[in-house]
Amino acid sequence: MKRLQWPSWMPIDPYIVLLVATVGLAALLPAHGTGAQVASGASTAAIALLFFLYGARLSTREALDGLRHWRLHITVLACTFVVFPLLGLAARALVPVLLTQPLYQGLLFLTLVPSTIQSSIAFTSIARGNVPAAICAGSFSSLVGIVVTPLLAAGLLGSSGGGFSADSLVKIVLQLLVPFLAGQLLRRWIGGFVARHRTVLGLVDRGSILLVVYTAFSEGVTQGIWHQVSAVRMGGLLVVEAAVLAVMLTLTWYGGRALGFGREDRIALQFAGSKKSLASGLPMASVLFGAHASLAVLPLMLFHQMQLMVCAVIAKRRARDPETDPGRSAPDAVPGQPEHGVLR
Repeated sequence: MKRLQWPSWMPIDPYIVLLVATVGLAALLPAHGTGAQVASGASTAAIALLFFLYGARLSTREALDGLRHWRLHITVLACTFVVFPLLGLAARALVPVLLTQPLYQGLLFLTLVPSTIQSSIAFTSIARGNVPAAICAGSFSSLVGIVVTPLLAAGLLGSSGGGFSADSLVKIVLQLLVPFLAGQLLRRWIGGFVARHRTVLGLVDRGSILLVVYTAFSEGVTQGIWHQVSAVRMGGLLVVEAAVLAVMLTLTWYGGRALGFGREDRIALQFAGSKKSLASGLPMASVLFGAHASLAVLPLMLFHQMQLMVCAVIAKRRARDPETDPGRSAPDAVPGQPEHGVLR
């Protein structure tokens, strides 16, 4: 009997199902009291471990070699931390027609977080793009975002972002940057082990995000803020996010051509410059928004799922494109590429 498979045009990642199920679990069985404290501590520790493993996995030599593509990296950073926030600010005109003020704050926060690493690499590889450049661009964006995202949130969200302070920045640095640097320092001794056990990294990746989602949405349920979101508002948010994603995908592709990038570099630019990281954004939102983090991360979660589905379709179409840059070949192997399904 032939096994049933999802249609090729319907890229369903099982991890998306897990995210939705986690939100449902938080709605039915939210963490209270001591349980909430335990869940919060566990999610903080899991995120720190995740970034430690990232630091141990990323080759310092690869990062230094990637500096040769500085024009591409600067363009990705400009898309992530300049163009995206400008679109977020422009969306302010949609309040209160399509968006409520809390949903708009979450949407604006979405435009401030760094780009992804793993899904950018995976989709760039599928589309036969410049994979080393995607690795470096995503890594640089994540590192820069640890400092830039809180500063942008302080300037653009102000007190509505949960009362940004120097203490918030210190917490984010301690939770994300310090573990990453520790992993880099210890990479000489543990890098090989991490490389041989990529499944462990995948489990930590998925598990840490699910823990943060459960903690944030549990707090939202106990605070009773879900009564603020109606089906109409949710539909309006999806429309706005689809428009933002469409603009960024178009701008990165045709803008890359205008800047003189070759096909492989344009592919890396499109996938690294149009995405937002759930793994980096969730812990930052927990620190910056506090009790209102669940409503703040809702736009990020929806955008995360949307970008995976749309980019999967685009990557497959790019892979069928016969056009290649002269003297450049598609990569056969992807150093550090995540296993199938581990997309952020």
